[in-house]
Amino acid sequence: MTEAGSGQGGEDLRRFMLEHRFGMDEIVTKLTILRDEFTHLRDYNPIESVSSRLKSPESLVEKMLRKGLVLDERPSFDQIRATVTDIAGVRVVCSFVSDVYRVFDMLVEQEDVSTVEVRDYIATPKPNGYRSLHALVEVPVFLSEGPVPVLVEVQFRTIAMDFWASLEHKIYYKYRREVPAELLERLHDAAETAYALDATMERLHEEVRGLDELPPDVLAQLRDGGERPDAALREALRKLGATPETA
Repeated sequence: MTEAGSGQGGEDLRRFMLEHRFGMDEIVTKLTILRDEFTHLRDYNPIESVSSRLKSPESLVEKMLRKGLVLDERPSFDQIRATVTDIAGVRVVCSFVSDVYRVFDMLVEQEDVSTVEVRDYIATPKPNGYRSLHALVEVPVFLSEGPVPVLVEVQFRTIAMDFWASLEHKIYYKYRREVPAELLERLHDAAETAYALDATMERLHEEVRGLDELPPDVLAQLRDGGERPDAALREALRKLGATPETA
Protein backbone atom coordinates (compact mmCIF):
# COMPACT_ATOMS: atom_id res chain seq x y z
CA MET A 1 0.00 0.00 0.00
CA THR A 2 3.03 2.27 0.05
CA GLU A 3 2.68 2.77 -3.71
CA ALA A 4 -1.07 3.22 -3.59
CA GLY A 5 -1.05 6.43 -5.56
CA SER A 6 0.33 4.92 -8.81
CA GLY A 7 -0.40 2.07 -11.21
CA GLN A 8 -2.94 -0.68 -10.79
CA GLY A 9 -2.39 -0.74 -7.01
CA GLY A 10 -3.49 2.87 -6.76
CA GLU A 11 -6.58 2.21 -8.85
CA ASP A 12 -7.51 -0.80 -6.72
CA LEU A 13 -7.07 1.22 -3.53
CA ARG A 14 -9.26 4.04 -4.84
CA ARG A 15 -11.97 1.54 -5.68
CA PHE A 16 -11.64 -0.15 -2.29
CA MET A 17 -11.95 3.14 -0.40
CA LEU A 18 -14.80 4.38 -2.60
CA GLU A 19 -16.77 1.19 -1.99
CA HIS A 20 -16.56 1.78 1.74
CA ARG A 21 -17.44 5.45 1.41
CA PHE A 22 -20.48 4.52 -0.67
CA GLY A 23 -21.52 1.93 1.92
CA MET A 24 -21.11 4.51 4.68
CA ASP A 25 -23.19 6.99 2.68
CA GLU A 26 -25.93 4.37 2.24
CA ILE A 27 -26.24 3.94 6.01
CA VAL A 28 -26.13 7.70 6.62
CA THR A 29 -28.90 8.18 4.06
CA LYS A 30 -31.10 5.56 5.72
CA LEU A 31 -30.66 7.20 9.12
CA THR A 32 -31.18 10.69 7.73
CA ILE A 33 -34.45 9.60 6.15
CA LEU A 34 -35.61 8.21 9.50
CA ARG A 35 -34.58 11.40 11.28
CA ASP A 36 -36.39 13.60 8.75
CA GLU A 37 -39.49 11.42 8.94
CA PHE A 38 -39.61 11.78 12.71
CA THR A 39 -38.91 15.51 12.48
CA HIS A 40 -41.65 16.31 9.97
CA LEU A 41 -44.24 13.56 10.36
CA ARG A 42 -44.05 12.49 14.01
CA ASP A 43 -44.32 14.31 17.31
CA TYR A 44 -40.98 13.01 18.59
CA ASN A 45 -37.54 12.53 17.00
CA PRO A 46 -35.26 9.99 18.74
CA ILE A 47 -32.20 10.86 16.63
CA GLU A 48 -30.13 13.79 17.84
CA SER A 49 -27.35 13.58 15.24
CA VAL A 50 -25.72 11.34 12.63
CA SER A 51 -22.03 11.54 11.74
CA SER A 52 -19.60 9.40 9.74
CA ARG A 53 -15.91 8.84 9.14
CA LEU A 54 -13.76 6.80 6.77
CA LYS A 55 -10.38 5.47 7.89
CA SER A 56 -7.38 6.56 5.85
CA PRO A 57 -5.14 3.95 4.18
CA GLU A 58 -2.41 4.81 6.70
CA SER A 59 -4.69 4.18 9.68
CA LEU A 60 -5.72 0.83 8.17
CA VAL A 61 -2.10 -0.34 8.09
CA GLU A 62 -1.45 1.03 11.60
CA LYS A 63 -4.41 -0.91 12.97
CA MET A 64 -3.26 -4.11 11.29
CA LEU A 65 0.20 -3.65 12.81
CA ARG A 66 -1.32 -3.01 16.27
CA LYS A 67 -3.06 -6.36 15.95
CA GLY A 68 0.34 -7.97 15.49
CA LEU A 69 -0.15 -8.99 11.88
CA VAL A 70 2.85 -9.46 9.61
CA LEU A 71 2.07 -7.57 6.44
CA ASP A 72 3.21 -8.48 2.98
CA GLU A 73 4.87 -5.78 0.93
CA ARG A 74 1.43 -5.13 -0.52
CA PRO A 75 -1.31 -6.63 1.71
CA SER A 76 -4.38 -7.86 -0.14
CA PHE A 77 -7.67 -6.05 0.23
CA ASP A 78 -9.29 -9.30 1.34
CA GLN A 79 -6.75 -9.39 4.18
CA ILE A 80 -7.63 -5.82 5.12
CA ARG A 81 -11.38 -6.53 5.05
CA ALA A 82 -10.94 -9.54 7.31
CA THR A 83 -8.78 -7.62 9.78
CA VAL A 84 -10.23 -4.12 9.93
CA THR A 85 -14.03 -4.17 10.07
CA ASP A 86 -14.52 -0.51 10.97
CA ILE A 87 -13.10 1.06 7.81
CA ALA A 88 -16.44 2.81 7.35
CA GLY A 89 -18.03 4.09 10.54
CA VAL A 90 -21.29 5.84 11.38
CA ARG A 91 -22.26 7.27 14.76
CA VAL A 92 -25.85 7.84 15.83
CA VAL A 93 -26.51 9.95 18.92
CA CYS A 94 -29.94 9.46 20.49
CA SER A 95 -31.84 11.25 23.22
CA PHE A 96 -32.47 8.29 25.53
CA VAL A 97 -31.24 4.74 26.07
CA SER A 98 -34.55 3.32 24.83
CA ASP A 99 -34.11 5.37 21.65
CA VAL A 100 -30.74 3.70 21.03
CA TYR A 101 -32.37 0.28 20.74
CA ARG A 102 -35.37 1.67 18.89
CA VAL A 103 -33.26 3.28 16.15
CA PHE A 104 -31.02 0.21 15.98
CA ASP A 105 -34.06 -1.98 15.32
CA MET A 106 -35.38 0.38 12.65
CA LEU A 107 -32.06 0.25 10.80
CA VAL A 108 -31.26 -3.47 10.94
CA GLU A 109 -34.84 -4.48 10.09
CA GLN A 110 -34.52 -2.88 6.65
CA GLU A 111 -34.44 -5.53 3.94
CA ASP A 112 -31.07 -4.64 2.44
CA VAL A 113 -29.24 -4.34 5.78
CA SER A 114 -27.69 -7.53 7.15
CA THR A 115 -26.49 -7.72 10.75
CA VAL A 116 -23.05 -9.32 11.02
CA GLU A 117 -22.22 -8.68 14.67
CA VAL A 118 -23.66 -6.76 17.64
CA ARG A 119 -21.66 -5.72 20.71
CA ASP A 120 -23.83 -4.26 23.44
CA TYR A 121 -21.56 -2.18 25.66
CA ILE A 122 -24.61 -0.58 27.27
CA ALA A 123 -25.77 -3.85 28.82
CA THR A 124 -22.15 -4.87 29.45
CA PRO A 125 -19.89 -1.80 29.68
CA LYS A 126 -16.17 -1.99 28.97
CA PRO A 127 -13.91 -2.05 32.06
CA ASN A 128 -13.14 1.66 31.62
CA GLY A 129 -16.86 2.50 31.79
CA TYR A 130 -17.43 2.97 28.05
CA ARG A 131 -21.03 2.43 26.96
CA SER A 132 -22.39 2.22 23.44
CA LEU A 133 -24.20 -0.19 21.14
CA HIS A 134 -21.99 -1.32 18.25
CA ALA A 135 -23.46 -2.99 15.19
CA LEU A 136 -21.44 -4.32 12.27
CA VAL A 137 -23.78 -4.36 9.29
CA GLU A 138 -23.45 -5.25 5.64
CA VAL A 139 -25.14 -3.17 2.98
CA PRO A 140 -25.07 -3.58 -0.82
CA VAL A 141 -23.52 -0.81 -2.90
CA PHE A 142 -24.86 -0.82 -6.45
CA LEU A 143 -22.07 0.01 -8.89
CA SER A 144 -22.12 -0.10 -12.69
CA GLU A 145 -20.78 -3.66 -12.64
CA GLY A 146 -23.28 -4.86 -10.05
CA PRO A 147 -23.80 -4.87 -6.27
CA VAL A 148 -20.84 -4.97 -3.88
CA PRO A 149 -21.39 -5.94 -0.21
CA VAL A 150 -19.74 -3.48 2.18
CA LEU A 151 -19.26 -3.66 5.95
CA VAL A 152 -20.10 -0.58 8.01
CA GLU A 153 -19.73 -0.22 11.77
CA VAL A 154 -22.60 1.75 13.32
CA GLN A 155 -22.32 3.06 16.88
CA PHE A 156 -25.46 4.04 18.77
CA ARG A 157 -25.17 6.05 21.98
CA THR A 158 -26.91 8.69 24.07
CA ILE A 159 -25.84 12.33 24.40
CA ALA A 160 -24.28 11.59 27.80
CA MET A 161 -22.41 8.54 26.46
CA ASP A 162 -21.15 10.54 23.49
CA PHE A 163 -19.93 13.38 25.71
CA TRP A 164 -18.02 10.93 27.93
CA ALA A 165 -16.50 9.08 24.96
CA SER A 166 -15.37 12.35 23.39
CA LEU A 167 -13.71 13.45 26.63
CA GLU A 168 -12.05 10.07 27.11
CA HIS A 169 -10.66 10.18 23.56
CA LYS A 170 -9.14 13.63 24.16
CA ILE A 171 -7.55 12.52 27.42
CA TYR A 172 -6.03 9.41 25.83
CA TYR A 173 -4.69 11.53 22.98
CA LYS A 174 -3.19 14.09 25.37
CA TYR A 175 -1.41 11.41 27.41
CA ARG A 176 -0.46 9.33 24.32
CA ARG A 177 -2.55 6.46 25.73
CA GLU A 178 -0.49 6.42 28.96
CA VAL A 179 -3.20 7.84 31.21
CA PRO A 180 -2.43 8.02 34.97
CA ALA A 181 -4.32 5.47 37.07
CA GLU A 182 -5.95 8.16 39.21
CA LEU A 183 -7.35 9.85 36.12
CA LEU A 184 -8.60 6.54 34.75
CA GLU A 185 -10.49 5.97 37.98
CA ARG A 186 -12.10 9.39 37.76
CA LEU A 187 -13.03 8.72 34.14
CA HIS A 188 -14.74 5.50 35.20
CA ASP A 189 -16.63 7.36 37.93
CA ALA A 190 -17.70 9.95 35.35
CA ALA A 191 -19.01 7.16 33.12
CA GLU A 192 -21.15 5.86 35.98
CA THR A 193 -22.43 9.38 36.65
CA ALA A 194 -23.30 9.82 32.98
CA TYR A 195 -25.23 6.56 32.97
CA ALA A 196 -27.07 7.54 36.15
CA LEU A 197 -28.10 10.74 34.36
CA ASP A 198 -29.31 8.66 31.40
CA ALA A 199 -31.40 6.51 33.75
CA THR A 200 -32.94 9.57 35.42
CA MET A 201 -33.76 11.22 32.10
CA GLU A 202 -35.24 7.95 30.84
CA ARG A 203 -37.63 7.83 33.79
CA LEU A 204 -38.64 11.45 33.23
CA HIS A 205 -39.16 10.71 29.55
CA GLU A 206 -41.43 7.78 30.37
CA GLU A 207 -43.45 9.89 32.80
CA VAL A 208 -43.92 12.68 30.25
CA ARG A 209 -44.85 10.17 27.57
CA GLY A 210 -47.37 8.64 29.96
CA LEU A 211 -48.88 12.05 30.66
CA ASP A 212 -49.29 12.66 26.93
CA GLU A 213 -51.55 9.60 26.81
CA LEU A 214 -53.96 10.96 29.43
CA PRO A 215 -57.42 12.23 28.39
CA PRO A 216 -57.39 15.97 27.51
CA ASP A 217 -59.59 16.97 30.46
CA VAL A 218 -57.39 15.10 32.92
CA LEU A 219 -54.23 16.56 31.42
CA ALA A 220 -55.74 20.04 31.71
CA GLN A 221 -56.25 19.53 35.44
CA LEU A 222 -52.64 18.51 35.85
CA ARG A 223 -51.46 21.60 34.00
CA ASP A 224 -53.75 23.84 36.05
CA GLY A 225 -52.18 22.45 39.22
CA GLY A 226 -55.45 22.00 41.08
CA GLU A 227 -55.03 21.22 44.78
CA ARG A 228 -57.39 18.24 44.82
CA PRO A 229 -57.74 16.22 41.60
CA ASP A 230 -61.11 14.78 40.79
CA ALA A 231 -61.87 11.06 40.55
CA ALA A 232 -60.88 10.75 36.88
CA LEU A 233 -57.54 12.37 37.52
CA ARG A 234 -56.89 10.23 40.60
CA GLU A 235 -57.63 7.10 38.60
CA ALA A 236 -55.34 8.18 35.76
CA LEU A 237 -52.55 8.96 38.19
CA ARG A 238 -53.06 5.63 39.92
CA LYS A 239 -52.56 3.81 36.62
CA LEU A 240 -49.34 5.74 36.15
CA GLY A 241 -48.21 4.74 39.62
CA ALA A 242 -48.17 8.36 40.76
CA THR A 243 -51.21 8.72 43.02
CA PRO A 244 -51.03 12.18 44.67
CA GLU A 245 -50.86 12.42 48.44
CA THR A 246 -54.03 14.55 48.47
CA ALA A 247 -56.11 11.94 46.67
